[in-house]
Amino acid sequence: MYLYSFERLEVWSVARGFVSDIYVCTKNFPSKEKFGLCSQLERSAVSIMSNIAEGTSRTSCKEKIRFIEIAFGSLMENYNQLYVSLDQKYITDEHFKKFKDKIDSLARMLNSLKNSYQQKL
Repeated sequence: MYLYSFERLEVWSVARGFVSDIYVCTKNFPSKEKFGLCSQLERSAVSIMSNIAEGTSRTSCKEKIRFIEIAFGSLMENYNQLYVSLDQKYITDEHFKKFKDKIDSLARMLNSLKNSYQQKL
């Protein structure tokens, strides 16, 4: 089976797992958050992996970098939303810490990918 370039990236695979973790987490949120915080968390998580995929399809390194920066922005958006979730007691301190560890790892991986593209400019 053919794999597209983004499917070969470890950062995309980790982002994919992060999306799954977010969806599992939001299932436990109050129903009143279905179209609010749940939706925001899910969409920002999906945006991370989507922008990695779209960025790798671009031909210029400058464009690739821009999409990695967008993915990083979505990651920070998600991190902020997790703070809201913690403050509203939708997640525990332990869950927040686990997500923070995954976010830190994704941030490092995205920065490494961005740096690899910058070296080609």
